[in-house]
Parts: sequence; structure tokens; C-alpha cells
Amino acid sequence: MEYVTRIVIIGGGPGGYEAALVAAQLGAEVTVVDCDGLGGASVLTDCVPSKTLIATAEVMTTFDSSYEELGIIVADDTPHIDTPARVVGVDLGKVNRRVKRLALAQSHDITASVTRAGARVMRGRGRLEGMQGLDGSRKVVVRAADGTEETLTADAVLIATGGHPRELPDAQPDGERILNWTQVYDLDELPEELIVVGSGVTGAEFAGAYQALGSRVTLVSSRDRVLPGEDPDAAAVLEDVFRRRGMNVMARSRAAAAKRVGDRVEVTLADGRVISGSHCLMAVGAIPNSEGMGLEEAGVKLRESGHIWTDKVSRTTAPGVYAAGDVTGVFALASVAAMQGRIAMYHFLGDAVAPLNLKTVSSNVFTDPEIATVGYSQADVDAGKIDARVVKLPLLRNPRAKMQGIRDGFVKIFCRPGTGIVVGGVVVSPRASELIHPISIAVDNNLTVEQIANAFTVYPSLSGSIAEVARQLHTRKSGGEL
Repeated sequence: MEYVTRIVIIGGGPGGYEAALVAAQLGAEVTVVDCDGLGGASVLTDCVPSKTLIATAEVMTTFDSSYEELGIIVADDTPHIDTPARVVGVDLGKVNRRVKRLALAQSHDITASVTRAGARVMRGRGRLEGMQGLDGSRKVVVRAADGTEETLTADAVLIATGGHPRELPDAQPDGERILNWTQVYDLDELPEELIVVGSGVTGAEFAGAYQALGSRVTLVSSRDRVLPGEDPDAAAVLEDVFRRRGMNVMARSRAAAAKRVGDRVEVTLADGRVISGSHCLMAVGAIPNSEGMGLEEAGVKLRESGHIWTDKVSRTTAPGVYAAGDVTGVFALASVAAMQGRIAMYHFLGDAVAPLNLKTVSSNVFTDPEIATVGYSQADVDAGKIDARVVKLPLLRNPRAKMQGIRDGFVKIFCRPGTGIVVGGVVVSPRASELIHPISIAVDNNLTVEQIANAFTVYPSLSGSIAEVARQLHTRKSGGEL
């Protein structure tokens, strides 16, 4: 009788379900243990829902900012008023019902794909039980919602349990006025005055989205600028756009507490100031879901933050135990989680595999404009981690941008000074998530700026700016910035 490798995957997010598909295709017996529904937070409460909400906000922003310049006439029922009311509104209840419907549909599609591939899906919470057995196997105990337990035996276990919103002790979400990012989709009415605490990617995305939908937004940032982890030029463009559109951006303002006062929320800052709004969204980071899983008892090393330590092929310190996704703290992106999960299965099952290379990861901030990045960053260049030349070209010079009324944004490319090999890039524009792809291909395949410059682009197109930056980098003799 031929032996079949047994794989147990705890967590059904991108790291888990992509690993399940790979392992099943390679002939393993796969069980996915999940308590909320396949797709995980990425599909059910985070990436898919937020980007669906942002899609509606994007339409609102595009209309509000461009229709007059593009010559579009909107019938206004109040011509006698000097400053007419906004003529486009949003039904947030309807928007959120669509958000939830699409998230559930995506989860069901993923479940169908995984089961069709031959994997078993179990509803429950999994935990490791003890150390590795003498035969190299691992025990996973699955506890169902009704309290019943089942023990699974596995040759390898993948932990892909993700994370959950971090909460401040004095700002506990109540799901009605003080919210975390998983609770906003239960709102039936648009917040009149929304305070967003946290100016990282999640905070910036929601702040921009709700402002576009019609809320008056105050963004509380403990740092000098919004998006402190992103390219400084890109963050400066976004902050300027936020302020120009009426957002109150409070820099160097750390929130200490938030409490309900009737139908209002008061946020107290560390310096004693108090700001008031109708709602408050807490976006102050995430905590890994690693507690209560028997990890350390099984030999799995945790970082001080609670994240699971992994190497570049997703191995933990415990033989036969791998980890992927947000629970590892490597890079909080669905694409990275999926790659970590796939790499883990390729490695354990003996297939060809390349270690995870974070310098080829492309990422995107879904604000308006979007901010997309890949490879080495401006911070890497400034810190001397890599010697690179850089050219930045504003989109204002692009003919297609002029036609579409796009005023904000740029394309920036980094290349090696001797060879001209592209090592990184930044795009700030509408649909930057699409425009970054040619730069990602260049970074991943060690293409040169000459090769990028000599490839045909459509005229007129926003992608023409990528070729133009490459041409300038190819012809310039010294570093610097335009």
C-alpha cells in the first residue's frame, strides 16, 4: 500500500488555502482546520471587504474631483444656492450589504476550490499537542464549536492563523460608536464625523474612503506624517490630497483613550487634548493569533511580539511545523501569506522551491491616489543599504493624466548605477496597483532601464511615464532626482 503524506493546515486564510491547493495537487492528504470560513480575515473582514468599500469611495472621489473639469453637467435641484449641495450621495447600508455579500461569495468559491482539489475542511479551532512523535508525526487537536474534540495525526503542520485588531485598554470597541476595522461593515448610516486613530495603511485607507463617501474625517497620527512606513514622497502627496479635500490630519498626536458620551465619542490624546466625533475607528495595528495553540510546548519559537519565527522556506523551530501569513509578522500582505504557504508545501513535499525573497514583493495602499511599491525603497537608498540612481517624474507631465484630470502622483524608479538594473520603484496614481506590474517584472527578472525604455508603450497612457523614467535613467550620467 502506497503511503500518503498527511498535511494539517490550521487557518484558512491565503496562507492556508493556497498551501492546501498545492499540497493536494502534489498528492498529499490535506485537512484544513478553520473556525470562521475559508479566506480568513483577508476575505471576510479585511482585504476583500475594505477594497470593495474603497471601490465605491473611488467612484465618488473621481466624480467629485473631475466632473466639472471634464465638462460633465449635473442637474442641480438647488440652483438658487451659491454653493450647491453635493449631488451624489451614498447609501452606506446598501454598500455594506454588498461588501458582506461579495466577501461570503469569495469565501464559498475558495471552499469549493479547496474541496474540489481533494482537501478536507474541518470547522473548529486547532492546536498542537505535545512534541514530535518517534515516527516524526505531529498531533493536532481540533475543537469544534460544540466543544467536541478530534485528534488528527500529521506528517507536517502549517500554522496560518493570521491576526486580529489590536485594542487600546482605554479605547475598547463597542461595535456601534467605537469600532475596529472588522466592525465597520455593520454600520447602516454614514458616520457624520469620523475620528480615525492610526495613520498606517489601514487607517489611511479607511480615512480616505469615508471622506470620499461624505464623512467629515479627523485622522489622528502619532507620527510626523501619514503612512510613516511608505515612500516619503508618496506619503507627502497623499497627505496633501487629504488636507486639500478637507480632512483634519493631526500629526504627532497619540490617542490615549476613547469613550462614548451619549451618541458621541470623545478621544483623549496623550497631551490632554480631547476631540469629539460621532464615531471612532481604531486602526492601531494587529496582534498575531498564536495564543492557546500549544506552540511553545511543541517547540515553536515565538518572537517577543507573539509572532512565529520562520526561515525563508516557512519552517519554524519545531521539526515538521511550518507557518505562513500574518501570524509570522513577515509582511502583512495576502500575496506574501500565499507565497509562504505554497513554499512550505513545496519544501516539505520535496518539490522545487525558491526561498522567499521580499525584495521582489509588490504592495499597494488603496487610497486615492493609490501608492504602489516594489523592491528597494527610498529609505534603503538613503540609509546606504544599496547604491542606486533614482528619477521621479510627476504625472502632471503625462498626456493621458492631463486628459483624465489627474493632478497628483508620480512614477519613481531605482536602478543600479553601473548596470542600470531596476531594483525598485514607486507609483502614485489612480490604479497604481496595476501600473506597478511592469516594474515588478523588471525587478524580479533583473531587467535594465534600457530594456524598459526600449519596450513599446501605448500613446497616450499612464504607463508611458514608466518608459519615460527609464529613458531618463538610461541617458543620465549621474544620480539625483528630477
